[in-house]
Amino acid sequence: MLKHPISVARKVMEKTPHIILVGDGALQFALENGFKKENLLTPDSKKAWEDWLKNSKYEPVINIENQLFKKQDNSFALGGINNHDTIGLLALDAAGKLSGGCTTSGMAFKMHGRVGDSPVIGAGLFVDGEVGAATATGVGEEVIRCVGSHSVVEYMRSGLSPKEACKKVVERIAKRDLEKAKKMQIGFLALDKSGNVGAYALQKGFSYALKSASEEKVIAVESYFD
Repeated sequence: MLKHPISVARKVMEKTPHIILVGDGALQFALENGFKKENLLTPDSKKAWEDWLKNSKYEPVINIENQLFKKQDNSFALGGINNHDTIGLLALDAAGKLSGGCTTSGMAFKMHGRVGDSPVIGAGLFVDGEVGAATATGVGEEVIRCVGSHSVVEYMRSGLSPKEACKKVVERIAKRDLEKAKKMQIGFLALDKSGNVGAYALQKGFSYALKSASEEKVIAVESYFD
């Protein structure tokens, strides 16, 4: 496995005419550009996988990272070092230029060959320099179905604030199948060209870190289900 696939993705963007490389071709490209294969399986991850094999169910678990590796410490609390999922990054620089990136290990115990939303432009991440940027976390299949991050940006284009735009897309996902939505987590984070930030999620437990010249904090996000 490659430790920093997001860095490989940037090389694809900078050095090729393509949008996505997959499979053996992607690995070949990474190795040719100086990336190395590493064993990323930790003892905790291995045990969680072995425990999962006893039931082997392919189903989403809300905020799964908080349940797989529970320990008697604060590392899984809001903002804790072990409280994480897909990592989405959105930035606005001093010149007013927007950028974004996202990286993930994918859904826990996914089927071999499964592709989530993170590498799909418009789903897990979308940046429009004239409007804003958005990124997503959670069950990627549902994010892909509504082209989630692109939809958030388009709602901002129509005049909604980042938070309102995120909420609109979460509501759309929930209304597609309310019972299904109760059993999964999806969250969106958005940043507009003026520097306004907002987020919204299906379930409690989603948070994001905000850093600017004047503040640095972790914010708990409002959710569709209380």
